[in-house]
Amino acid sequence: MQSIISIKGLTKTYASGFQALRTTNLEIRRGEIFGLLGPNGAGKTTLINIVCGIVNLSEGTITVGGHDIRKEPRAARDLIGLVPQELTTDAFETVWDTTMFSRGLFGKPKNAAYCEKVLKSVSLWDKKGDKIMTLSGGMKRRVMIAKALAHEPTAGVDVELRQDMWNVVRELRDSGVTIILTTHYIEEAEQMADRIGVINRGEIILVEDKTELMRKLGKKQMTLQLHSRLDAIPTGLEQFRLELNGDGSELVYTYDTQGERTGITALLGALADAGIRFRDLSTTQSSLEEIFVSLVKRSA
Repeated sequence: MQSIISIKGLTKTYASGFQALRTTNLEIRRGEIFGLLGPNGAGKTTLINIVCGIVNLSEGTITVGGHDIRKEPRAARDLIGLVPQELTTDAFETVWDTTMFSRGLFGKPKNAAYCEKVLKSVSLWDKKGDKIMTLSGGMKRRVMIAKALAHEPTAGVDVELRQDMWNVVRELRDSGVTIILTTHYIEEAEQMADRIGVINRGEIILVEDKTELMRKLGKKQMTLQLHSRLDAIPTGLEQFRLELNGDGSELVYTYDTQGERTGITALLGALADAGIRFRDLSTTQSSLEEIFVSLVKRSA
């Protein structure tokens, strides 16, 4: 699949000597939701700010839609709409004025009809005359999206955006727009992203299709509630690598659902042969958050 953003050999070292980004190579595909995850201070914000032209890179190259961000900064930046973590604008400005102002920052001529379309598509048209300070948190988030779309980074794409913000993101993705999602709420990335990138200490430690990541690094556990407590796992069950929890009242079996065999049938037969009875069982699937924590710990 064609890359819309290509990052090669990127590094960032500040004047203090702090290296925020080590050698970074990353290809982000056209029309995907790419979830960029990392702990605080990992380099997520620095990477995004460099791509957006807010922070200068130290070494390497970045192209956006084929435009080098240093050689053709305006052409590259015109293709990007940034939705920041916080709304930084005059609280006394109206929704309409701040949207029009954002358009002007990119040298775009006034286009009231286009800004009206943007505000209607994020369900803010009826709030166009309201001051930012009077809006709810959810509405302020919509304003940030409207400001990011005001200079037409999605030119040529006719998007009918829904009222739910995640539907907005999906609708943009389905129309061919690329979304880079950086979030501390990993369940959002699990729900939304097509691919996941994990950054830690200024290095990209993994880039993987989300489904494949969950398959390869995720695990499923079956917990058996025993009739009688065990002091230890009986001899003959070592092959199943069971864990004894709950003061001996639970046996936990971890397995790969994508494997040729899960081993569950063999385990239940072995438990019966050992005279171990259970009164109930339950299964759980590891979440993306658990996988993320494990990856970060490994790279620490």
